Amino acid sequence: MQTFAKQHGGTLATAGVLLAASIVLPMTLTLFTMLQLTVYAVMAILALSLSITWGLGGILCFGQAAFFGLGGYTYAIAVTNLGDSTLPILLSIIVPGLAALCLGWFMFMGRLSDLYVGVVTLCTSLILFNFFNSTSDPWYRIGSAYLNGFNGMSAVRGINIPFMPDSFLSPGQIFGLTLLSLLGVYLLCKWIARSSWGSVVSATRQNPLRAELMGYDIARVKLSIFVVGSCVAGFAGCLFVNWNGFISPDVFALSMSAQIMIWMIVGGRETFVGPIIGAIALQALVSRLGTSSEINANVILGGLLMVFVLMVPRGIVPTLCNAAMTILRKRSGAKTGEVR
Repeated sequence: MQTFAKQHGGTLATAGVLLAASIVLPMTLTLFTMLQLTVYAVMAILALSLSITWGLGGILCFGQAAFFGLGGYTYAIAVTNLGDSTLPILLSIIVPGLAALCLGWFMFMGRLSDLYVGVVTLCTSLILFNFFNSTSDPWYRIGSAYLNGFNGMSAVRGINIPFMPDSFLSPGQIFGLTLLSLLGVYLLCKWIARSSWGSVVSATRQNPLRAELMGYDIARVKLSIFVVGSCVAGFAGCLFVNWNGFISPDVFALSMSAQIMIWMIVGGRETFVGPIIGAIALQALVSRLGTSSEINANVILGGLLMVFVLMVPRGIVPTLCNAAMTILRKRSGAKTGEVR
C-alpha cells in the first residue's frame, strides 16, 4: 500500500483536487467566475493534447490549433444539423483524429525530420485559417450550417443530456463536466505513459535509431501518438465552442498555436501537471491583461517565453520538483543529483 502511494501519490492528489473542485466549486462560485474557470480548464485539456504529442511522443507539432479548430467546427456543424449534441461530440474527436491520421501518414511514413514535421503542421493550421476565413459566401454551407467566413458561426447549440435535445446542461453542469473531462484526459495521459505502449513511445522519442534496431516501427508509433493527441485537441475544441457558443477562423491562427507552445514551455513538458498549470496561469494572466488598454498581452507572453527558455528551460514544475528533491536529499545526508 505504501509503495502504491509513493508511485501514484502525485496522480492521486491531482485527481482528488480536480474531482473535489468539480463537485464543490459549482455550488460556491459566481456565474462569471465559473465561466472563466471553465475556459481555463478547456485550455488545460488543449495543453495536455500537445503534452501527449510533444512531451510524450517527442513530435514538435506547431499546428496543434489545427486539430483544436477542426474539433470545434465539426461540433458546430454537426450540432446545427442534428439538433442533438451526443453524436457531434463523438465526431469532434473522430474527425480531427482522421485528419491527423491522413497528415501523419505522409509525414511519418515519408520519414520527414522533426523540423519539417513542425513546418508541415504549422502550414496546415495556416491553410485552414485562410480557408475558413474565405467562406463568407452563402454557398459555403454543410446542410443547414453556414460557415460564415471571418464572421464565424454564432448561436451554436450547447451540450444536452445524451439523446435529450431539449435538456441542456446548466453552466454549473458544464463546469463540472469540463473538470471531469480534464481529469479523464489527465488520467489517460498517465495511463499511456505507464503502459507498455507508452514505454515504446518514450523509447522512440529518446533514441529512434535504437528503438528501430530493436524491431519497432517508429513511423507507426509516432503516427499513433500523433493521432491520440489530435483527438484530445479536437475534444477541447468541442468544449470551447460549447462554452463560447461561437467559433471563428481565429481558432486556427498562428497566435493560438504559439500560446499552446508557451503553456508547455512555462509549465514544463516533462510532466502532465506542468502544462495544466501553465495553461491556467497564463490564461488568467492574459484575461487580466486584456482588461488594460496600456499593455499588450502578446508582448508579455513573448517576454515570458524568452525568460523561461533562457533561465528555466525545463519549466516550472520539473524545476521545483528537482529543487525539492535536492533539499530532501541534502537533509537526509544522501548524495545530491539531478532528478529526472
